[in-house]
Amino acid sequence: MADQIIAPKTVHPTKGYSHAIRTGDLVFVSGQVSQDTTGAVVGVGDPKVQADQVFQNLKAVLEAAGSGLDLIVKTTVLTTKLEYRPVINEARERYFGPTGRFPASTFMVVTSLALPEWLIEIEAVATLRK
Repeated sequence: MADQIIAPKTVHPTKGYSHAIRTGDLVFVSGQVSQDTTGAVVGVGDPKVQADQVFQNLKAVLEAAGSGLDLIVKTTVLTTKLEYRPVINEARERYFGPTGRFPASTFMVVTSLALPEWLIEIEAVATLRK
């Protein structure tokens, strides 16, 4: 099977990168941020709102690829402040907790993300639904 670019209409359009690439039995999801389908930043200054939007975007991209949040095997979480960690963990619990299956994860605090309004970015690797 050739690599497949995943470009769902349920998330914001991309320019210069793909939301995800499906290759073999894996899906590699680019860092998802707090943008709606028009590209507008959601929850400016509010890490709780942003975390929820990030997970909604992850979910939409994975489902478009034939995967899902329950099939994520690895995440990389980037945030601009360590103080946001509890809010991010609450979102992780909401989205991963019902399955009881949490993926491997790396958590990093960075000086800035690509836009100063973004507070959280999460990338993921997942398997496909069988």
